[in-house]
Amino acid sequence: MKSRAYRATNVKDVDWQRLVLGRDGQEVTVGLDVGKDHVLCVLRWRSGEFERPWRIRQPTDVRLVAERLAWLAQGRRLRVAMEPTGSYGDVLRQALAAHNLEVHRVSPKMAADFAEIFDGVPSQHDGKDAAVIAELAAQGRSWLWPWQLASEADQEMEYQVAWLDAQRRQMMTWFGRLEALLSRCWPEASGIMRLRSGTLLKILAQYGGPAALAADPQALQRIRAWGRSFLAKTRAEDLLASAVATVGVLQGRWDQEKVRRCAAQVLECRQQQRAATRALSRLAQGNPVIEAQASIVGTATACVLWVHLGDPQHYHCGAAYRKAMGLNLAERSSGKYQGKVKISKRGPATVRRWLYLAAVRQVRSEPTRSWYARQKEARRGNGKPALVGIMRKLPPALYQVGARRQTFAADKLFSAEAQVQGR
Repeated sequence: MKSRAYRATNVKDVDWQRLVLGRDGQEVTVGLDVGKDHVLCVLRWRSGEFERPWRIRQPTDVRLVAERLAWLAQGRRLRVAMEPTGSYGDVLRQALAAHNLEVHRVSPKMAADFAEIFDGVPSQHDGKDAAVIAELAAQGRSWLWPWQLASEADQEMEYQVAWLDAQRRQMMTWFGRLEALLSRCWPEASGIMRLRSGTLLKILAQYGGPAALAADPQALQRIRAWGRSFLAKTRAEDLLASAVATVGVLQGRWDQEKVRRCAAQVLECRQQQRAATRALSRLAQGNPVIEAQASIVGTATACVLWVHLGDPQHYHCGAAYRKAMGLNLAERSSGKYQGKVKISKRGPATVRRWLYLAAVRQVRSEPTRSWYARQKEARRGNGKPALVGIMRKLPPALYQVGARRQTFAADKLFSAEAQVQGR
């Protein structure tokens, strides 16, 4: 190894003529470690020799680097490899694509595992990471990663999916705060109506607590108007009676405002989710894959799968589709130590979150309900592993329906053998 082999130099100080001296036509692989403020670049020649890292400032040096690499690619094959590190590398990828340079993607997990094999030291830092990426790409352990601008419809779908997921996560945050506040000032309310009830949320957004509700002579009529035919008359009366006789902590003006604001935010998030769902339903029309998968998990979840995983026809089997979601099983065992089998969680968390919600909906109908009940009973009331089991069963079915145009049959997910073995 060279002394201080990973010491970086500014890309503007590179002597490009000296760099190619005696290397006419020799293949080169470029490894990039992308960060927010700078990128570390390492060249690996076909002979196995590495250049010292170059430091590229983001975004001021991006055009310069793309032009220099395009010049270097003249008369030789040049591959640029990088990890899929969020959006920080997109500007550089676009610049490289504009010069028709070949860009590859390297798995971050593979790069991390290869770090000690590379130089015998388990350390990881930017300069070494760039060299590791270049080495893996030179060995053929990378995948072509062309820069493609999505169609306007796909861009809108990605936007609506991101907005829908963000609004749902914000809603759950406000729900948590609202539940804590309500248990303090009006603990009886959640026993009469679920906190998720639109009627109760409207009451809280209007009155902010039980005292203001009890003081309003028109309260019962308003509650019935908000609940319409879905709310029983006795339940509205019970809620009003609980507001009068509550044992909750007395609220001040700003305590009531807290409750009002939280309830209003939940209602706003719900409205935004409904709007995004309607937009996704419109965008999904005419897409046979999304329409087929929507019949199993719903339009919103099918769109989430399309945005984060792409077309299932690009996967060679259902197991690969499930692995892309991070739902494949992983185990760490050695000698007498036998670790638990868990899902790998290597895929997008958003996909697993929405697939979990789809699994919860599946439990409401047969034959999933009976299978879930048996699994929960076998685990002494712990239903979470059974829900994860349903999540793992859905991807192969979604693959067959979306990629192979098969008809979905829920009873095939829970065969007699699987029920006996608890799979």
